[in-house]
Amino acid sequence: MILMLVGLALFVAIHIVAARRKAGAFAGLDPTLYRIVHAVLAIAGVLMIAYGFGQWRAAGPAQLYDPPVGLRHLALLLMLIACIAAVAALVPSHIKAWLKFPFLVAIKTWALAHLLANGDAATVTLAVVILGWAVVLRILAKRRGAPLPVAPSGWWGDLVAVAGGVVLYALLAFWFHPHIVGVPVMG
Repeated sequence: MILMLVGLALFVAIHIVAARRKAGAFAGLDPTLYRIVHAVLAIAGVLMIAYGFGQWRAAGPAQLYDPPVGLRHLALLLMLIACIAAVAALVPSHIKAWLKFPFLVAIKTWALAHLLANGDAATVTLAVVILGWAVVLRILAKRRGAPLPVAPSGWWGDLVAVAGGVVLYALLAFWFHPHIVGVPVMG
């Protein structure tokens, strides 16, 4: 549990620093050096989160609540939406323009889906912290006047976002979740 919490603190802190970097103490730092340090710390945080999460769950999941089966089905639908939003962040599309910050929407949707489908302390802690982090990043982006995406003239990007989101969803549901996380979500 401690390892996951330290990893979450590290991951959240470096991303909040990154969101405020231009106005802060890191403004004069060489951009390449900053990116390398940021990447190394982010990867370390993710590894600590993943390993600590696994340790916490292996120690015996403490159930905070037992979600009804229907919410698990809703979570599957929300995860499809999250995957489409995540891919939309990468391509110019109407979806990207409509969501404004599609990757943050994807993260918040992921967190909500996992809160609806799981009631164990490890998952709830992870999802609540990640949800809060995404909300803070959205507020910081709005305050600094981050540029908003503009919808392109065609719909090709939307098709790519939806198709790519479906592929990402399938990979997460049928490969990543059962083989890496160890919890099958389909079948």
